Amino acid sequence: MDEASCVEAVRRFSRFYTRQVGVLHEGYNGSEFSLTEARIIYELAHREAATASDLAKYLEVDPGYLSRLLKNFQERGVIQRQASDIDARQYLLSLTELGQQRFAALNARSRIDMGRMLSALTQRQQQRLINAMSEIETLLSAEPERSASYILRPHQPGDIGWAVQKHGELYAREYSFDDSFEALAAEIGSKFLKEFDPKKERAWIAEKDGENVGFVMLVKKTDEVAKLRMLLVDPKARGLGIGKRLVEECIRFAQQRGYKKMTLWTNDILVTAIHIYKQCGFTLVAEERHHSFGHEMVGQTWELDLAMDSTAAA
Repeated sequence: MDEASCVEAVRRFSRFYTRQVGVLHEGYNGSEFSLTEARIIYELAHREAATASDLAKYLEVDPGYLSRLLKNFQERGVIQRQASDIDARQYLLSLTELGQQRFAALNARSRIDMGRMLSALTQRQQQRLINAMSEIETLLSAEPERSASYILRPHQPGDIGWAVQKHGELYAREYSFDDSFEALAAEIGSKFLKEFDPKKERAWIAEKDGENVGFVMLVKKTDEVAKLRMLLVDPKARGLGIGKRLVEECIRFAQQRGYKKMTLWTNDILVTAIHIYKQCGFTLVAEERHHSFGHEMVGQTWELDLAMDSTAAA
């Protein structure tokens, strides 16, 4: 095949694929966002924070065009800016709660659409397709996509049930807790769902490669005090900083909602979680011995004065 024929074949494939995945529609995946906007949101969802120059370089987007998009995002409440501690001339960008919700919806629709497309193929055909795509990336010397270790998103239907089940499994395996612990987790999860106040409460899921790997919730104790509950990170995702980021997200949310203090209850054997709480500024205020979940333990109450905290951006 001569060069001209090759060029036309590639162009034909490009036209076919863009039509197949629906990027020509006015809103990407039926959303309010264009393809470029959706790609920026995807990138921010996979980073704790990024600068505009980082995004422009990685996505190869004109800085002026990107600046206009980011300004529009900020006006719509999708992103937030925070001055960099390293360079005051730079601003770190991250998704707001609304941005996380919009991303979660985009991500879910994209998975559904891709799943629907692949469902028409046999397992063998699916593997051939993946192999062909990998070959295209290799031949065109595409830089491997930066591995997004995980994303954070608000809870969706089924997530609280997952968190309860995972608590029961992990604490039985790692600490030999009996069934009463899973019962407690179920009570906490059920109460959260029945009494959920979206203005003052939130639950977050950490997701990696489409799979839930972390969880935490923040609930209202009083008008001025918020309570952190059910922090969990799946063993296969530990070491990525997920636990600390989940706690920091709780702190940020509590500050934004006007809480004056955060509190939590844990047990002294949960040394990894306690280390995270200390890193985030919590202080131990009370201890008591108790027999629970089949063991003698020391329960601990930790608190954080939000007026004094500086670990989270407002």
